[in-house]
Amino acid sequence: MSQDDTRSQDRILFQLKTRGPQTAAEIGARLEMTPAGARQHLVKLEAAGLVASDHQREGRGRPRKYWRLTPRGHERFPDRHSDLTLDLLRSMQAVFGERGMETLIEHRERASIADYRKAVGTEGSLRRRLASLARLRSREGYMASVLKDADGFLLVENHCPICAAAAACQGLCRSELAVFRAVLGPDVTIERVDHILAGARRCAYRITPAL
Repeated sequence: MSQDDTRSQDRILFQLKTRGPQTAAEIGARLEMTPAGARQHLVKLEAAGLVASDHQREGRGRPRKYWRLTPRGHERFPDRHSDLTLDLLRSMQAVFGERGMETLIEHRERASIADYRKAVGTEGSLRRRLASLARLRSREGYMASVLKDADGFLLVENHCPICAAAAACQGLCRSELAVFRAVLGPDVTIERVDHILAGARRCAYRITPAL
């Protein structure tokens, strides 16, 4: 496979990771390819087990074919040092017990709050602070972005670089929600509306100004 083909297929995988299921025409439009060109790459990615497709009916007319990442495709965006992290978590649970794990999570939570507050600050609009938080999370590997909706904002994280650890120790997910609430302050409400560990393709948090 040529370097251009590899680069194009990597870009398609990134689009599916960050935007969810799409048609070949939608992918082609975003990546400046023809629908046929995008479809050729998708067929090759399907043969490699990285993407799959299904048909969805949208009103009248023929169903449209949507492409999505398979679990193997998601693995192209790796969980950082997952094997080592899981071994360490199991060892700590065995040595220190559940209370010891909670103490460790609480320590990590306090340190994260302090670091995030320095980066995000307390001044400026909610949009600006969320943009700072999303940039920080993206640097940590979460592929984060902020979307505006009718109720407020969505903080979207398209990847979880600690997913294996979070699956083994779900207190980590609970702690991250607590960190966001502490950093953004009492003037907003935060609710997790999508969760990778619950089967969603992303984690997303609805953030609305408190009444």
